[in-house]
Amino acid sequence: MPVRPTDPASAAPAAPDDRGPGRRVRRRRENLAGYVFLSPWLLGLIGITAIPMLISLYLSFTDYSPLIPLTEANWIGLDNYRRMFTADQSYWHAVQVTVTFALVAVPLKLAAALAVAMLLNRTMRGISVFRGLFYLPSLLGGSVALAIVWVSMFNRDGAFNSFLALFGIEGLPWVNDPDWALSTLILLAVWQFGAPMVIFLAGLKQVPVELYEAASVDGASGWRKFVHITLPMLSPVIFFNLVLETINGFQGFTSAFVLSNGTGGPVDSTLMYTLNLYIAGFVDLDMGYASAMAWVFLLVIGAITVLLFNTGRFWVHYSDNEER
Repeated sequence: MPVRPTDPASAAPAAPDDRGPGRRVRRRRENLAGYVFLSPWLLGLIGITAIPMLISLYLSFTDYSPLIPLTEANWIGLDNYRRMFTADQSYWHAVQVTVTFALVAVPLKLAAALAVAMLLNRTMRGISVFRGLFYLPSLLGGSVALAIVWVSMFNRDGAFNSFLALFGIEGLPWVNDPDWALSTLILLAVWQFGAPMVIFLAGLKQVPVELYEAASVDGASGWRKFVHITLPMLSPVIFFNLVLETINGFQGFTSAFVLSNGTGGPVDSTLMYTLNLYIAGFVDLDMGYASAMAWVFLLVIGAITVLLFNTGRFWVHYSDNEER
């Protein structure tokens, strides 16, 4: 008796319907599990960041003191911003000090980090120990203890003046001299070059050795190798460090606070923007005005970051030649 051929489609088992109710239930369970794991971060984002930011935005249009309930804040519109830009001379002095600090400290810090990274980018016995020692200052970060030690080093009777005395040079009260106080803060910032140094070192490890070997065959000097090979290949890493350190440079607070005992002295020479904001909000208790300063600061930092990204395409080179 002839056997009728079976239809392959009818013989194969039916595939599960991805659009069925079971699939939807599993997807909802997976989404729920994901939100459960994300809930600590979401609660922190909403409760610690988003809501305080919205409150500070509202307070920037009010005359508010922390000593009164939030519901009693007096709405004054744009008066805080008018006062900031037209009537507050200390505000513009703080802007000048902060810009000076960032323009000097950031390039010097990146240059020191790159120079040390190139010195440590070699194979030798004990090189990891040297890398750890050079990174050590950055582990302390912007700590109060480090700032206190730095102030004691640059006092009139500090270690730096004792070192100068060995060469017959009379020292100065560096931290108490309006002409030099900001320079000591810049030197402290440059000394903490460990974080960008590690990033530069990782970037140098990715530069093909064949490029240097070919340049050596062509008779290129060390400087030409640095300019035409190292810098172009490191440009994405340089750009990354530049963005991060620029933002950090404008946010300097701890060292200025410790050096000046929270006043921005001597003679407002270390009155950084964030320190001026702190004085307005927590010393003068003018939280509305401090909130307005904070929002202007946020917008300026955002604009600087956008500017860096827009100009980076003219000098940042990627190895795959893809446009970023």
